[in-house]
Amino acid sequence: MFTQHGLEYAVHIIKSHFGDLVSKACKCLLQKGPLTLQALAQRTQLPRDQLKKCLLVLIQHNCVQAFIPESEETSDLQRNFVQYIAIFDNILHRSRFSKFLQIAAEQLDGQCEELLKGLLQHGRLTLESVIARAVSQKNEGNSESQDAHRANFVRLIHARFVERCPTAQPVLQPVPESALNKRRGAKLSIKQDLPYAFKFAGELLTIEKRAILAAAPSHSERFSVIVDIGSDIDVKSNQRCSSATTGEKRKYEALEMDNETMAAICEKEVLWRANFEEFVRCLRHKACVANVRSKLDVKTGTVLEAILEATRSSEEKVKEETSVPLSMDTILQEVRGRPEGLEMTLEHVRAALNQLGCVPSLAGTEGLYSIDLKNIIANAQNEEVEAVVLNRYGREAYRIFRLLAKDSRLLETNQISDTTLVDKKEASELLFRLWKDGFLDMERMSSTLPKQATIFLWKVKKDSLWEHVVDTMYHAALNVSQRMDFEREQEQELRQIQPDLMTEALKKRYNRLRRVMLILESSLLKLDDAFMLFNDF
Repeated sequence: MFTQHGLEYAVHIIKSHFGDLVSKACKCLLQKGPLTLQALAQRTQLPRDQLKKCLLVLIQHNCVQAFIPESEETSDLQRNFVQYIAIFDNILHRSRFSKFLQIAAEQLDGQCEELLKGLLQHGRLTLESVIARAVSQKNEGNSESQDAHRANFVRLIHARFVERCPTAQPVLQPVPESALNKRRGAKLSIKQDLPYAFKFAGELLTIEKRAILAAAPSHSERFSVIVDIGSDIDVKSNQRCSSATTGEKRKYEALEMDNETMAAICEKEVLWRANFEEFVRCLRHKACVANVRSKLDVKTGTVLEAILEATRSSEEKVKEETSVPLSMDTILQEVRGRPEGLEMTLEHVRAALNQLGCVPSLAGTEGLYSIDLKNIIANAQNEEVEAVVLNRYGREAYRIFRLLAKDSRLLETNQISDTTLVDKKEASELLFRLWKDGFLDMERMSSTLPKQATIFLWKVKKDSLWEHVVDTMYHAALNVSQRMDFEREQEQELRQIQPDLMTEALKKRYNRLRRVMLILESSLLKLDDAFMLFNDF
């Protein structure tokens, strides 16, 4: 969800990580959409050589994608005009690296976490560079340690936490004329402009999404890896034969030479990067499980967690509306395979599925169960906004907002007052406050009654409200980030003073800064969880 404060927050992230010049180029791309190098140079007033370096930094860290626009009238000369577009979501993911590393550590181990850390820090690396970095950090240079790092890297790929980098300059296919006709006159967001945005399979494909899809490698290539690992390392991708006839040995030796050549190419030339999509999927699953555990109970959350973990690799996109269907036997097996589910019986699992509103669909002779993930996320979004209303306006406003959020109809002030048991005058004041702050929509209707000239009707329009809430969260995150930068500068000044030379007043000031930084970091993580709920889940 791209908003004005979201743009400012993304630019602040780039500025904090790469400096003013890179953030200036990124801001221009976020505001103007896809631009050629010449157009970008004109708007930023930066020298071309400097601008090229800025774009290379952004591409290296997966924040910008280059592409070549294609149309039926495109000439060979026009085809050489490469355009660049900023990838808004990838910029925001830079603030989530700690969450990604925690997921890798929990699902794999600390060694895999360290390899992933190198990719997150450098954006794109070859396997050779990843191994060289890991070896230099631990002062290990023997072949066994290198084989161990290769094996851990393969584990990251098998878990889909690492993927091959996209194509450098894909060619975008022309937009279908039928799609253009449907979108003409429609309201588009700040980055979307015809002929670059159209709907495909019910989803709005902006120029950013089209460029990402065009650049993405095929699924089989995306996670394909060939490595040369010693026989003492347990990796499925490199198994060696132990016995063969003379003819088979010759064939095997030739095949082995080919594999070694391919492994060398894969290690030295293929670029790899962190797969943000898989980490977001994991965080979405965590959010679903946490919401179910808090609303229902721990056992139901355990069943949901087991189902999502078993079907994660089968999901085709992050925002799946329902989980992949599973049979009852498979669900029971997955639940009992977890420490917290060892004592759960078939009745416990059935009860949990009933609580989740899961109705089996017949496929052959057995029923398949699928969880409505879209409904779980929608409930979590409602609760997040309701909590904001409760904290900001009080319990009476919370009851009014909750009524309107659940009822899709327009409701009149008296009807709202009677249903929520809030005094009519107070209800009217709260409704106007909520409307003024963007939480409600209002419609006026002329009344036939002599004493009441106008009737006010109220409704919650979730699409516009969600965008307003997310923009407010981006604004809050920007303020917190700027405050953190200020506190870091203060802390840096104090760090330059030797501890034995610090007075009691300076020590108290330093401890206060540390406490403030912890609070700010925690607040930023919570804000990030909140706008991920609306933007990424």
